[in-house]
Amino acid sequence: AFLGLTLAAIGVYGVLAYVFALRRKEMGIRLALGAAPGELFGLVMWRAARLTAAGLAVGLGGSWLLGRVFRSFLTTVKAWDPVSLGLAALVLVAVTLLAAFVPARRATRTDPLTALRQD
Repeated sequence: AFLGLTLAAIGVYGVLAYVFALRRKEMGIRLALGAAPGELFGLVMWRAARLTAAGLAVGLGGSWLLGRVFRSFLTTVKAWDPVSLGLAALVLVAVTLLAAFVPARRATRTDPLTALRQD
């Protein structure tokens, strides 16, 4: 379970860092048009929080459904263990917000001219 959670955390971090790195040009344009760095930071973190909430809803719903389907195969654990699922969700939320924090800080320090010249 720990290995699966670690792999999921690495995957979430990689995907979010990549998605927000692709939006660097957009952040440069927003800065060039007068957006404050704090606004950009909040925008990136808010989008990451929304993605996290959607992912948690789908993941918890899927785990509940699959737990009911595979209940007969589970002998030593419950199909729906709220402590385990809650801890896993908290770890993934923390990793997601950390993954968004790095590009958000990078976006606030981006020089608009450099970001627009990259492509």
